[in-house]
Amino acid sequence: MRDDVPALVRVIAAMDADVLCVQEAPRALWCGRRRRELAELTGTRVAAGCGLAGLAVYVKPTVKVVHAEAHLLRVFFPREVRGLATAVVELEGLRLAAGSIHLDLVPAHRLYHATEIVALLERVAARFAAIPVLAGDLNERDHEPTWRYLAARLADCYARAPLGDAPTFPARNPTARIDAVFAGAGLEVDSCGVVPAPRADLAAASDHLPVVARLRRAAVAPEP
Repeated sequence: MRDDVPALVRVIAAMDADVLCVQEAPRALWCGRRRRELAELTGTRVAAGCGLAGLAVYVKPTVKVVHAEAHLLRVFFPREVRGLATAVVELEGLRLAAGSIHLDLVPAHRLYHATEIVALLERVAARFAAIPVLAGDLNERDHEPTWRYLAARLADCYARAPLGDAPTFPARNPTARIDAVFAGAGLEVDSCGVVPAPRADLAAASDHLPVVARLRRAAVAPEP
């Protein structure tokens, strides 16, 4: 919300997402008020947040919030604090553990944090019989170690069902795919890609392009 807020609201409307995982959410003084302001502007509500790490999960009013939790990851002083915000949500009988992340610029720190994140997300998913979904800014590309680590445990939604162009950063002239959605077993990916919003709004709303994944419950094979 340091950029063009009306453009941001229009982009979120274009996403039409039931669950919205946000990175670099307001985290200074009065951050709660600013987060609620975005919810009011977009017709959503804050389901989970990790204030020090600048993470949040928003949901539409039709989505039931079963549980929320936030975790700070290991601190590599003097690097920026990193964390995980998770909301266990339910819609039409489908229960997901949705996690929002923003990884470090240092490769070794990213990989260490990824192992923490997977363990935390799998734990809460198992506790509430939910399917894990992880979304965020990885600060690396899909051939690098942390991305490969996550993709070995969760499906890279864009790789599974790509829609449109892949690059997400920088927003004004994207050349790198460093933002992603990963989905756990039990979900099928109908499509995944950069939200189809006007390019001027995308460039004004943030320095990253948002990724939207359309997910559904995987079909159960009939017994022989």
